[in-house]
Amino acid sequence: MKTMSGLFDTHADASKAISALEEAGVSDVSIVSPDKPGSTEGTAAGAGIGAAVGGIGGLLAGLGTFAIPGIGPVVGAGWLATTLIGAAAGGAAGGILGSLTEAGIDEDEAHVFAEGLRRGATLVTAHVEETEVEAAEAILNRHDPVDINSRRTEFESSGWSGFDDEYEKLVEDDENLASRDPLVTPYPR
Repeated sequence: MKTMSGLFDTHADASKAISALEEAGVSDVSIVSPDKPGSTEGTAAGAGIGAAVGGIGGLLAGLGTFAIPGIGPVVGAGWLATTLIGAAAGGAAGGILGSLTEAGIDEDEAHVFAEGLRRGATLVTAHVEETEVEAAEAILNRHDPVDINSRRTEFESSGWSGFDDEYEKLVEDDENLASRDPLVTPYPR
């Protein structure tokens, strides 16, 4: 099995990618997206993820809200969400980076995925057979995923050098806020 991943700036694009993966017969899919409790955005995120995974057998039942160190509350479903919940509950070292790399995601990409989540993007992952890799990659690419290299460059231009779950969220009026999501951005290091 190979892990295929895509980071999406919108829930709509992530939802379309999941639906297309399902139509292609890929059933081992996960989705994780930031949740802002007490806000309409948080409710919308949960509803969007619910809609995205609703057609995939059993995933909707696994939809839940949990916290990821360094990111905060997220809404997620599927194998990655289960792994992250287990790691948080067990106090496992490595957090999201460890979970992503153990799942087969390149460490450099894992840093960008984690930072993307911190800044409001949605992560879609799928386990696929080696024979399905090209098809799954084409499906993810058709639904406007983030270009990981460009996003890394964008993050690095503000002083970022990698995801660190020890950094706290900045307050809304901090001068270092990123234009993409002014509520959650890391301190440059």
